Amino acid sequence: MKAKQIISKLLIVAFVVGFGVLCAFLGDINSPVGTLWSLFPPVIAIGLALITKEVYSSLFVGIVAGGLLVTNFKAIGTVDKVINEGLISAVVDTAGIFVFLVILGVIVALINKAGGAQAFGNWAAKHVKGKIGASLATFAFGVLIFIDDYFNCLTVGAVMRPVTDKAKISRSKLAYLIDATAAPICMIAPISSWAAAVSEYAPEGVSGLNMFIKAIPYNFYSLLTFVFIIAITLMKFDYGPMKLHEFNASNGDLFTSGSGNANDEEEVVTNNKARVIDLVLPIIALIGICVYGLYYIGQDGKSSFTEAFGNTDATVGLPWGGLITLVIVIIYFIARRLVSFKDAMACIPKGFNAMVPAILILTMATALKNMTGLLESDTFVKTALANASGLSNFLPAIIFIVACGISFATGTSWGTFGILIPIVTSIFDVQSTLGIMSMSACLAGSVCGDHCSPISDTTIMSSAGAQCDHINHVSTQLPYALTVAGVSFVSYIIAAFVQNVYISLAISAGLVIGTLFIIKSITKNKA
Repeated sequence: MKAKQIISKLLIVAFVVGFGVLCAFLGDINSPVGTLWSLFPPVIAIGLALITKEVYSSLFVGIVAGGLLVTNFKAIGTVDKVINEGLISAVVDTAGIFVFLVILGVIVALINKAGGAQAFGNWAAKHVKGKIGASLATFAFGVLIFIDDYFNCLTVGAVMRPVTDKAKISRSKLAYLIDATAAPICMIAPISSWAAAVSEYAPEGVSGLNMFIKAIPYNFYSLLTFVFIIAITLMKFDYGPMKLHEFNASNGDLFTSGSGNANDEEEVVTNNKARVIDLVLPIIALIGICVYGLYYIGQDGKSSFTEAFGNTDATVGLPWGGLITLVIVIIYFIARRLVSFKDAMACIPKGFNAMVPAILILTMATALKNMTGLLESDTFVKTALANASGLSNFLPAIIFIVACGISFATGTSWGTFGILIPIVTSIFDVQSTLGIMSMSACLAGSVCGDHCSPISDTTIMSSAGAQCDHINHVSTQLPYALTVAGVSFVSYIIAAFVQNVYISLAISAGLVIGTLFIIKSITKNKA
């Protein structure tokens, strides 16, 4: 195994070095702007991320490489570009998203502190019956928590664990349900931290939120994951390592091997005064007020809701709605005597700390985007692909696979689409069908790799939330995730030629269900 890892890393190093040599032959190092050298910063960032499995330093090295190329390797000039036009500019550009992320983290901490999550869990334990009911309820609750994947992982497991235990669902299956409704649902939810982050990478003159919404129907991995969960639940079968775990759970062994560790998770607070409405109301308020905030910011004399929503600025609308919601939630919880004013204020730094990793990744990825912009990589790529338009229909599928690989190796969706989106937007017009499809493929691949990766934060938190052995969770969910990934890859090839979203979705959903029937037929007689 170690030998394979060494070989793979050597191949990645050879690729990066080879790309550098190619740049030396095809690009002018004295004038790298608009040449092949303009792609070197993201390429070296990707290569380092795959080798080190660490995204922060990889993105930073890519930023520095961009600064060196822009200034023709002048030390002082490079520092100036990296600081001013890279990092500081990135912070300024994404300040609104930072505010929304912090507000979101505080609201999550408040709901947990007030006991709203536990109240919902107690209600569900009394009203949800049977394996199918418990699985679908866990899925539905995961979909409900669409505003942030961290929020999802930190609440769904602890809330639904008593329900799934009673229904004799294995902890591995619970961990899969949590993981499959964390990042995938955030990636197709317009009112989420993910939507706001993706919107930051929209080209000039294009509404970032409008771009994100148009990409949703072609996000095959996220959408097909939901089809997969519902289908496999109603068909009442499992395969791969999950089959053994579910069989043992039916006989009283929820873990099969290993065990959950209560100390590995953040327990949901129990409060006897809390009610289900204390979870539902803040979420409904956040959604409703943020939607109005986006409309208010985007109306600008527009006559229709659709026009105003398409013209909005998510970096202003989401913080606008989030701040109002936060104030309402604090007043509501204090009035209900679920938290004291002191407890509410203590949730502010706690919420900020939970969002620090996301803020760091967003800053670095945006700075790298700024560097590639200074190098005019979009001009080079568009020119280079002008004579290769015959391959354009296969690019969405290729982008999906590349994003899967990077996200799997680094364990982060945000770092992956932060690296790839600037390249995608330089290749395609993101308002065209193929451009929207390629953007979706980038986002879908980022989620897929993150979903499969054992070092992903959401994968780790899903294991903790379900109190499931981490290796069990990774090994049991991998066949499921790869099944959906395979169908998604084929779907992007089909969609690129069909270029009709309704037909493409119908075909892809049929492929998932048909694949499951074939797998069930093959595995039904296996012990």
